[in-house]
Amino acid sequence: MFRLGYNTNGLAHHRVVDALELLADLGYEGVAITPDVGELDLYHLQPELVGEIRRRASDRGLALVVETGARYLLDPRKKHHPTLLDDDSAQRARRVDMLRRSIDLAVALSAEVVSLWSGAAPTEIAADARDTAPARTRNTGNGTRNTGASTRDAQLAPLWDRLCSGLAIVLDHARSSGVRIAFEPEPGMFIERPSGYAELARRLGTHGADLGLCLDVGHLVVTGDLPVGEHVREHAAHLLHVHLDDCRAGVHEHLMFGRGDLELRDVLRSLIDAGYAGMAAVELSRDSHRGAQAAAEALEHLRHAMVDGA
Repeated sequence: MFRLGYNTNGLAHHRVVDALELLADLGYEGVAITPDVGELDLYHLQPELVGEIRRRASDRGLALVVETGARYLLDPRKKHHPTLLDDDSAQRARRVDMLRRSIDLAVALSAEVVSLWSGAAPTEIAADARDTAPARTRNTGNGTRNTGASTRDAQLAPLWDRLCSGLAIVLDHARSSGVRIAFEPEPGMFIERPSGYAELARRLGTHGADLGLCLDVGHLVVTGDLPVGEHVREHAAHLLHVHLDDCRAGVHEHLMFGRGDLELRDVLRSLIDAGYAGMAAVELSRDSHRGAQAAAEALEHLRHAMVDGA
């Protein structure tokens, strides 16, 4: 049975130790910690605080996961930048360094999983977009060439290379640290669908076996990868982490359960049927202004859905 958790990006106005106590008292079994500016700034960590968080989590029986979705940790002006796809190699190296620091923090917290994503490409192209324009053809005299596809492939090739090169470094560091990496497809980023994760793992070659999947069920609603249960079953062997949130079709906005198009009972049943035993963490990053209330409300929805779907 998986553990129900909550992401601290939805409790951004709480001290981390207070968030742990709040979530444990509500009945959550895990916490997905998003290190961010403030208490757990990866570039100004306080060893005493890290140790206290590890002890508090252990004392309350809370599993921990480290998330890497801090919005402005590296660039105060541009959200989620730089990325592993940046045109500037020095900027890509900054993201790699941040991910390595996240792995080191996971070790210090006794967290076994770190989640990450590709980031958006500088041109905002998605490698796995559903709405890719039909390729045009041109008669070259020696046959017909697919010009649309060849142009797109030329745009994608250096981006795939950058992503794989950066991830290889991160995966090597994770393996030597005893930490697993869970890759999250994210709408609007270079990899936004489970099919893109599968292609990334293939392109990583020998490193691909080390890359697990973080499946955000709300994202599947956004991208139209439904029913969710099919993707849970298809990727069950690689599933390391799950994000729980509701969304509306085509709109990337995390919502409280029941306010979007997600079939929550079916999602939870599919996770149980697949034998998923990791953390399924609620991610309501826009609800920090009512974080304590949202965490309690979300857990009620989850409990009712699990009872109704039993």
